[in-house]
Amino acid sequence: MDNPDREKHGNNMDYQEHERTYKLFITLAQWGTVIVAVILILMAIFLV
Repeated sequence: MDNPDREKHGNNMDYQEHERTYKLFITLAQWGTVIVAVILILMAIFLV
């Protein structure tokens, strides 16, 4: 089955760059989650 978007976007995707960007996104999402959890824990300790 042919992908009609291939003509619009081209055949040459930079998969190495795509994987590097995805890995960075996942890493930032994980660190963001950890930071929010730490902030909530500290708020529960010091504000209650």
